[in-house]
Amino acid sequence: MYRHYTVEENKNQNLHSLTGRLSLASKKGGYFLQEGEADRTKEIFIEVDNLNTAMNGDTVAIDGAKVVEVLVRAKTQFTGTIKTGAGQPRLKPYDTKIYSDILIGETPEPPVSDGDRVVVEITNWQNLTGNVVQRLGKAGDNNAEMNTILFEHKINYDFGEAAQKEAEMIAKEGIPESEVAKRKDFRDTLTFTIDPHDARDFDDAISYKKLPDGNYEIGIHIADVSYFVRLGGALDKEAVERATSVYLVDRTIPMLPEVLSNGLCSLLPDVDRLTFGAVFTLDKHGKVLDKWFGKTIIHSNKRFTYEDVDVILEAGKGELSEELIEINKIAKEMRAERFAKGSISLDSDDVKFRLDVNGKPIEIIKVVSTDSHRLIEEYMLLANRSVAEFIFYKTSHEKGKPGSHTFVYRIHDKPNQEKISNLKSFLKNFNYKFNPKEQHLTSKKLNELIMEAEAKPEEKLVKTTILRSMAKAIYTTKNIGHFGLAFACYTTFTSPIRRYPDIMVHRLLQGYLEGGKSPDIAGFEKLCMHSSAMERKAMEAEWASIKYKQVEYNMDKIGQVYDGVITGVTEWGFFVEAKETISEGMVSLRNLKDDYYVFDKQAFALIGKRTKKRYRLGDEVKVKIHEVNLDRRTIDFVLA
Repeated sequence: MYRHYTVEENKNQNLHSLTGRLSLASKKGGYFLQEGEADRTKEIFIEVDNLNTAMNGDTVAIDGAKVVEVLVRAKTQFTGTIKTGAGQPRLKPYDTKIYSDILIGETPEPPVSDGDRVVVEITNWQNLTGNVVQRLGKAGDNNAEMNTILFEHKINYDFGEAAQKEAEMIAKEGIPESEVAKRKDFRDTLTFTIDPHDARDFDDAISYKKLPDGNYEIGIHIADVSYFVRLGGALDKEAVERATSVYLVDRTIPMLPEVLSNGLCSLLPDVDRLTFGAVFTLDKHGKVLDKWFGKTIIHSNKRFTYEDVDVILEAGKGELSEELIEINKIAKEMRAERFAKGSISLDSDDVKFRLDVNGKPIEIIKVVSTDSHRLIEEYMLLANRSVAEFIFYKTSHEKGKPGSHTFVYRIHDKPNQEKISNLKSFLKNFNYKFNPKEQHLTSKKLNELIMEAEAKPEEKLVKTTILRSMAKAIYTTKNIGHFGLAFACYTTFTSPIRRYPDIMVHRLLQGYLEGGKSPDIAGFEKLCMHSSAMERKAMEAEWASIKYKQVEYNMDKIGQVYDGVITGVTEWGFFVEAKETISEGMVSLRNLKDDYYVFDKQAFALIGKRTKKRYRLGDEVKVKIHEVNLDRRTIDFVLA
């Protein structure tokens, strides 16, 4: 449990002059964690009256359970909605962790009005006063809401003038004829792309050739972004800063200007494109007999959508049906072998929205992983793993041990023991069995649990809980393997249009293919850390946009009844995901009027004191939408 020390209690605690980070939990206060301390059970609760103007994320010094100084502000600008009632205009912050409204100081020109969504910069922390520095639109307007999410996650959606000009110049110059002669030519080899129907940039293409001996030459050709984005240029510097493309519900904020990401770098059909190839000779079971890496040029014959390919695979006929059926059979063999070696099967259903012309959601769609998705996934995994292995096990005259060459890996650490213990406790509630001697859960064991949960009511919950128990994958120069995939080496080679680490991988790989020496590792590790951080920001922004649209979709659904499953249980109620709308809301304790319910942490349940009725994680329930609050991005359910 967290320690809720009061100021008076600090006399008996060693809490003087500590420095650390503040995380606000509610308008009542927040938690302080000392610098260098990893154990979150040692967080100190600080009441709102003792925050001394500190805000969420600030680095502060405390004495007792009181902030004595704010050392570093996490941010000085805040978004929110203008409220003009009761005299002086105020900003109601978008961030629900901000414990007070912000007074508007100088009157902006033109003046703000009720409902304006703006950015305010703080000018006086003691009185929490600030000036309007940017206008985002009206609260509730789609563009204003999406721009707010981008601002809150510090994501820049406009390219600098120098980067934009450089991109336009590159696009205008196109592909020099002199470069074509330097590359392995695949323009006469059957090549195609398979992507979502609404995709605008195409990173990867597959070439296919059946060989006379019955084997197959399968090429994974990736947009050669590193040829166009030259190290140290304005475009490169901007790509480094962004590190990734960001995908909100209604828009993409690309890592590269669209003239490249959707144009010259994109593997569009019926045009020549520069690529970096990982070309494999495979037998019919997907066993790699030979491989080659190098610069290629392709001419894609066809742009397929996932839906196109699924129809062809199911019907067994259609354009390129023979080729698609063959590569799908090989992909299934590779997938089966991967799982047999311990790769974890965590297919997750994505959510997409159908929006009207104003950006309002009119339908929520569950995107289910199909054969076409899995086909592409297997070949991308093959390329990524093979490139990583090629570099990791490569030796040189200077150094002979594996991993001696500087490279960018995508690693996934083993789950820690505390998370594994919690996972076991959770799954035991559903009668999943464990060997008492088995302290660590292998990836194979986790796969067995997932297979055991298939087609059961708790299937999605089991998968989600296993996923949350695992470490986050990150970029680094220090290879420890990928636990979730059960690969000893893994990297990301296949998406340089939207991920900067892939550009780094291309540059390093080409350097080694040309006989270059291993560069200094320090700069690459710094870029890996930055890329991992930016990836987290992008994912959080994407989740925020999805959550907003889910709540917005339910605004006119008050009184609607849905079947749902309990996805979380707390001391103040339980969360339910409505199956039809894939939207999560809360049934609060105050709306459970038939009994007094107590939270049983061990059983992941609320239990009625008198009736002994239980509401447990994974239980199926019928709920009715009681209230929807777009400002707080919350849905309140009651039991139907």
